[in-house]
Amino acid sequence: MASIPTTTKLVFLLCSLLVGMASAQLSSTFYDTSCPKALSTIKSAVASAVKTEARMGASLLRLHFHDCFVNGCDASVLLDGTGVEKTATPNAGSLRGFDVIDTIKSQVETACPGVVSCADILAVVARDSVVALGGPSWTVQLGRRDSTTSVASDANSNIPAPTLDLSGLLTSFSNKGLTANEMVALSGAHTIGQARCTTFRARAYNETNIDATYKTSLQSKCPSTGGDNNLSPLDVTSPTTFDNAYFTNLKNNKGLLHSDQQLFNGGSTNAQVNTYSTNSATFRTDFANAMIKMGNLSPLTGTSGQIRKNCKAVN
Repeated sequence: MASIPTTTKLVFLLCSLLVGMASAQLSSTFYDTSCPKALSTIKSAVASAVKTEARMGASLLRLHFHDCFVNGCDASVLLDGTGVEKTATPNAGSLRGFDVIDTIKSQVETACPGVVSCADILAVVARDSVVALGGPSWTVQLGRRDSTTSVASDANSNIPAPTLDLSGLLTSFSNKGLTANEMVALSGAHTIGQARCTTFRARAYNETNIDATYKTSLQSKCPSTGGDNNLSPLDVTSPTTFDNAYFTNLKNNKGLLHSDQQLFNGGSTNAQVNTYSTNSATFRTDFANAMIKMGNLSPLTGTSGQIRKNCKAVN
C-alpha cells in the first residue's frame, strides 16, 4: 500500500487541530437542534421568579458572577458538599436562588434530558434576570460544561471582597483579563439587589466619604453590634430597576459598600462613573459586552467536565 504523502498528513493534522479548536468555542446556537426549547423555558421561569420577588433577579445575577470568578463559568458554585464554594466566606449565608436554578434545571431536563449544562443555565439566567428588571439584553454564548469539583478556598481567594480599595478591585478583575472599564461596568450590577449589614457596617460607622443623611439611615438599619443579616439596597434610589442610578449615587457619596464608593473617590475610575451617570446607553452597552466577556472565562468544553443531571451533585 502506498504511504500517505507528508503534505497530506500535515493538512489532515491541521484540520484535526482546527476541529478541536472549534469544539472548544462557545456558540449562541449550541442548543438550537439538541434542545430548541431551552432558552424559552429558562426565560419564562426567570420572569416568574422575578415577578414573585424582584430581589431574586439580583441574586441570580450574582450566582453567575460568583461562579465565573472561581475557576471559570463551570457551575462549581452550585455543588453541595463539605468544603465547597457554597461554604466560602463570600458565599455562605448570602448566596441565594439555588431553588430557582433547581426548578429551571428540572424543567429543562424534562424537555431534553442530559443536554443543557448547569453552567449554561446560570449564564442564561443572569441575562434574563437583568432583562426582567429593565436592563439590557445580550446574546449568551453557550456550550459550557459542568465541573466535577468545588473548593471553598478557591472562592475565598478569587471573589473580590466588599472591603477592597480601588487598587485591589483593579487587580482582582485584571487577574480575570477584565479591564478597569469592564470592572466599573460590571460593578453597575449593584444597581439591583441587597447587601447584609455585616458587609457595610464599617462604612456606615467609620468612613467619611459618605453622605451624612445616608450614613444616619444606614446606621438605623445596621446597629454597631448585632443585626448582621439586616438588609439594605445596594442602589438606594431604584433597588429593583436595572438602571444607571448606582453611578449617580456614587457621585453623591451614597455607595453602600466600601468597594462601591472606591469607584468614585478621586481615583482613576472617577471619569467612567461620571460617564455612566450621565449616559445610560453607554453603560447598558458596556455592561452587556462585559457580561459576555465574563461569561467566556475558562469554560469547560468538548469532553471536559460533564452535563450534570442535578446541579447540586456530580453524576
